Amino acid sequence: MTQAIIKTAAMLAIGDELLSGRTKDKNIGHLADMLTVAGIDLKEVRIVGDEEEAIVAALDALRSRYDYVFTSGGIGPTHDDITADAVSAAFGVPCEHDADAMRLLGEMYQRRGMEFTEARQRMARMPRGARHIPNPVSTAPGFVIGNVHVMAGVPQVFQAMLDNVISTLPAGAKVISRSIACPFGEGDIGTLLAGVQKAHPDTSIGSYPQFDGQRFSTELVVRARDAAAVDAAAVAIEAMIAKITAEKDAARVRDLGTGELA
Repeated sequence: MTQAIIKTAAMLAIGDELLSGRTKDKNIGHLADMLTVAGIDLKEVRIVGDEEEAIVAALDALRSRYDYVFTSGGIGPTHDDITADAVSAAFGVPCEHDADAMRLLGEMYQRRGMEFTEARQRMARMPRGARHIPNPVSTAPGFVIGNVHVMAGVPQVFQAMLDNVISTLPAGAKVISRSIACPFGEGDIGTLLAGVQKAHPDTSIGSYPQFDGQRFSTELVVRARDAAAVDAAAVAIEAMIAKITAEKDAARVRDLGTGELA
């Protein structure tokens, strides 16, 4: 059987406002959804403040470990938008005004009858040698250098940029998933479920507890890149549920019998 190609990714969300709680991140979930569809595994997410040293350290760790790194935030016009500087430092290249970005932004502000100020020109800065990520919402481009994709923090802009990025990436094999409703809580199934997972190492089995106000149940989700592996694990889970059901039914019968004798 041909070995499935697995591509991995990480996200670095940048901004003091994320850590203070002033801004609630909406980009992580969207990226996770898009990567899942593309067959790329999002393996790690980090959040750092607007500190160059912290951004560089996080980037160096993530870009050496994963196929793709996606960043959000810190490429705007204000003094604390330092992502371009930090990425340049991580790659050891100058951060400079990109000629094409300057042209795009200059033309956009001219059309709008607005001055292309020094602050606005900051949005044209990027590492030397970086490639543009088009921004159909507000023109100021993101950029790609190495395996790092640098995008805006504003969700609408981030999503528009990501649409332009995803289609260019060599994706991996798609993950297949199956959901199985289990009428028992995690406390009832934990030990047996661990045995099922051990017996099916080519799958990932997620356990998601639910409570309807009266009783606990669990949604079990089997994931793998091979349909036969998903099917086999699902059969084992269904057998596990049947076993627990039979044991509980037998226990109830014993309890009823004990009550009658008393």
